[in-house]
Amino acid sequence: MRMKRAHARKATNVSLSAALVEEARELDINLSREFEEHLAALVRERRADRWRAENKKAIEAYVKFFERHGIWNEDEREW
Repeated sequence: MRMKRAHARKATNVSLSAALVEEARELDINLSREFEEHLAALVRERRADRWRAENKKAIEAYVKFFERHGIWNEDEREW
């Protein structure tokens, strides 16, 4: 589910090691910002994995087509 607005926030509870949280605070680490950035990266990665899995057959067919037929203007390319 995508957020409707970038600034929309939702309070949530997360259980973390007390010692780790204390050390992060001593190092002036913003837990909310860091967690959100890492979670966003994980969500992007999982979406990409899901997309690849859902489109695996189409991707394989696409690759096979070009293996058989080549690129339409391959003779004209200079790179």
